[in-house]
Amino acid sequence: MKGIAQERPPAAVRQGESLTGRSFGFLNGTFDLKVSGADTGGGLCVYDTARSEPGGPPMHVHAAQDEWFLVTEGAFDIRVGDITHHLGPGDSVLGPRGVPHAFRNTSRTGRILVVFQPAGTMEAFFDQGSALGPLTPAAFAELSSRHGMTVVGPPLT
Repeated sequence: MKGIAQERPPAAVRQGESLTGRSFGFLNGTFDLKVSGADTGGGLCVYDTARSEPGGPPMHVHAAQDEWFLVTEGAFDIRVGDITHHLGPGDSVLGPRGVPHAFRNTSRTGRILVVFQPAGTMEAFFDQGSALGPLTPAAFAELSSRHGMTVVGPPLT
C-alpha cells in the first residue's frame, strides 16, 4: 500500500507527549501536536490540549480550515454559529470553515482534541503564538489574520 510521503516515519505519540518532543502553553492550555500537516501532505493536523482553568480562544472564523473538536476529559461549551453545545467526554462537534466558533473549558480540568483540515498554517500559528507569550486581544487578532483567521467576537463566558 502506498501512502503520502512523510518527513519522518510514523511513530506512536503517548498521552502528555508531543510529536515534536515539546509541549507548549497557549491560550491558557497546554498543547501537544499529535499529527502534523507535514505527515499528511497538508491534509490535517491534530492537537491535544489540556486545560486546568476556564477559558479558550475568542470567537473566530477560519477561511480555509474546518475545525473538529472531540472532548476527551471534563466539560466544554463549544459555540458554532448561533448554537452553544455543552459537551462532555466522547462528545464532538464540527466548526466548518466560514462559520464563527469558539470553545471554553467549563470544568476544573479538561482535555480536548482539535483537528484542523486541511492543516494550512495552523502549526505555524501555534508556534508563533506560543513564542509570543500572553497576547493582548489586538495581538491575537493580528496573529490570527496572518494565518487566515478572523476574530469576530470575545471569548465565551
